[in-house]
Amino acid sequence: MIQRYIRPELAKIWSEENKYQVWLSVEIAALEAMCELDQLPKESLSVIKERAKFDIKRIEEIDKEVHHDVIAFLTCVTESVGPDGRFLHLGMTSSDLIDTSLAILLKQAGEKILEGLNKFLSTLQKRAIEHKNTICIGRTHGVHAEPTTFGLKLLGFWEELSRAKMRFKYIVEDEINVGIFSGAVGTYSNIDPRVEQIATKNLGLKSAPISTQIISRDRHALYLSELAFIATIIEKIATEIRHLQRTEVLEVEEPFYANQKGSSAMPHKRNPWRSENLCGLARLVRSYSLAAMENIPLWHERDISHSSVERVILPDATALVDFMVDRINQIISDLNVYPENMKENMFKFGGVVFSQTVLLKLVEKGQDREAAYKVVQKNAHNAWNKKDGNFKKNVLGDKEILKSLSEKEIEECFNLGNHLKHVETVFNRVLQQREAVSCK
Repeated sequence: MIQRYIRPELAKIWSEENKYQVWLSVEIAALEAMCELDQLPKESLSVIKERAKFDIKRIEEIDKEVHHDVIAFLTCVTESVGPDGRFLHLGMTSSDLIDTSLAILLKQAGEKILEGLNKFLSTLQKRAIEHKNTICIGRTHGVHAEPTTFGLKLLGFWEELSRAKMRFKYIVEDEINVGIFSGAVGTYSNIDPRVEQIATKNLGLKSAPISTQIISRDRHALYLSELAFIATIIEKIATEIRHLQRTEVLEVEEPFYANQKGSSAMPHKRNPWRSENLCGLARLVRSYSLAAMENIPLWHERDISHSSVERVILPDATALVDFMVDRINQIISDLNVYPENMKENMFKFGGVVFSQTVLLKLVEKGQDREAAYKVVQKNAHNAWNKKDGNFKKNVLGDKEILKSLSEKEIEECFNLGNHLKHVETVFNRVLQQREAVSCK
């Protein structure tokens, strides 16, 4: 991943230094298990643990000769250990080391992403509550529909992302949290299955119930798929911000910081560039999830066509989602919200968005629904897209409507309170249900 889109925490996880450190811990975990089962001299284990180290430059030198990164690593470590290094990798295959280490790395990356999600969810909840009763227009097809609140918009994002976080947490803690020490083609022909049970437990992993020579890639595909869900939900939020920041709407605006510039040519520009950036990155993460699915059907007990793909998509996807979560949290934390613009937009054309309330009131008074619909639609369309168009004025002047409704009843149809009366109910239901699920 290019430096622009990777935060230091994820860069450290996917660094060569951390990778080889994890590899070494996996190799030593296997030796400790063998020693516990009296399959390895305790003295040899002590020597290995004391002397084992690696040098990245030396690994690279050896790899240029042998063209095999695992052998290069083992050779380098053996050079530091001496004769007892012969016990390293005993009965194991490269996949035992790589796949088990990969589970640890994905768990490390996943935990960082979960930390970011918790932080962002806290921000979303705080701002949703802050704007619980901030009235704005709800849009369908991009066209004004009926009043809602900006808090409800944010609460919807919060609930959706909460579900994604719970799914990802399960994947990190269960699905991907699996290691193997099963040897060639997964038959344990040269390694005791008990070694796997002990070693994986000590590494904080579970043992795969069955493996070929690798851990089945459906687990990795599920991990990447949920990252794609998270990225897409973030894109959904970013897309909403982009629409609401348009000049003719201007209901919200990304933070614009001191000394920031929006355009090299036009000094007036204040662009939603961070949100646009997130929409683009989401496309990448989704493409990685497809590549992960294509890694599932390998030849027979394994080939390595998945390996080259994973060297790119796993670090990149986790780094991108971590970056995206952090960026959207920054956007929402400092988002400029303009309630007055929201109200002004909502009352365009004299409150045509209250047409359903007028319709239902007429039906309540005994009018035929189809007839009521026609008369309300006529008054709404007569106000639509006209500079001085005023739906409320039209309704108050319509003799047909006045036969059924008094002026006071018509005025009540335009009362914003009608659209706020169940907001508290929705907030309580969503937050309480999610809290109950989280406690299970």
